[in-house]
Amino acid sequence: MIYRHHTPPPRAFTQFSHDLIRHPRLSSDAVRLLTWQLSLPDGAREPLSRTAERARIGACAFTRAKRQLKEEGFVHERRLQEPGGHWITQQLVSNVPLSAAEAAKILARMPVHVSDASASPQLAPSARIPAAGAPTPPPTDGHLRQDAGENTSHHPAEPERRPDPGPASESAEVPEAARTLVAALPHLSPDLRRIPRGMYDELARLVSRWLAAGHTPAAVRTHILRGLPDDGTPVHRPGGLLRYLLRDVPHAPAAPAPAPASGAATAPPASRHPGPTRPSSRLAGLRECEGDHVQATLFRPVAEETLCRACSRHSLPCP
Repeated sequence: MIYRHHTPPPRAFTQFSHDLIRHPRLSSDAVRLLTWQLSLPDGAREPLSRTAERARIGACAFTRAKRQLKEEGFVHERRLQEPGGHWITQQLVSNVPLSAAEAAKILARMPVHVSDASASPQLAPSARIPAAGAPTPPPTDGHLRQDAGENTSHHPAEPERRPDPGPASESAEVPEAARTLVAALPHLSPDLRRIPRGMYDELARLVSRWLAAGHTPAAVRTHILRGLPDDGTPVHRPGGLLRYLLRDVPHAPAAPAPAPASGAATAPPASRHPGPTRPSSRLAGLRECEGDHVQATLFRPVAEETLCRACSRHSLPCP
């Protein structure tokens, strides 16, 4: 049995929501990085990388933590070019998730100061010492200077290169059926609930290629379910997995031959491989889950169970 005792701090404390501290998709490094930033005073301009150094968070752990905070909407970034030509990065940290539009409105109201004392030394321009003497043209090594408009090259002019427009499916408008199928993917399996919103357009273009090749939406969903791990391995990047599964488009199965007219002589087709049709090796042993799913969910049973791992965990009684 555990007991808790709280002593209110006399000074230097910050209030945090329990939802932030107990966030199910943020690692301990991400929560520490976010709470550390939120505890800084209003005028502090400490970047996230410096906070990670002070919190002794390694480079790889910092990269993962920052990616999680950006995916959940707690951190937003944008690049700006100031009048002097220097590029700066603005970072916004919030205690509640913000959309991209909400973060853009807040960052638009923030002043851009990179030359004051609070600016990071990597962002502030350094002092320059002018070169001595008057500017001189570059040497020509004894050759006569040619007119800038004269072509002095001995090689034939190369044809103008135009950017590759890409596949026709990417430049054309994505059909609504593809977008509807992608929008329903998070309900297809618990492993697909964390698809980044920014990948929906890319996945819709990939799905549209399958539909254009003659595949049905049910065939696309079945192909995705076959590619998901069935041994309980968690899927950390469902968007990348879907991109890999939908990258190559196989040939669609041929349509069944029309039924012969009544009265016509029919003969049973010769079979090269007599015997019952065997299922594909990838589908052998799979069973449809009898749990509550939006779409049909296949799994590989160990014994005679009728529920997948996700449904089995939810149906277990509390200890």
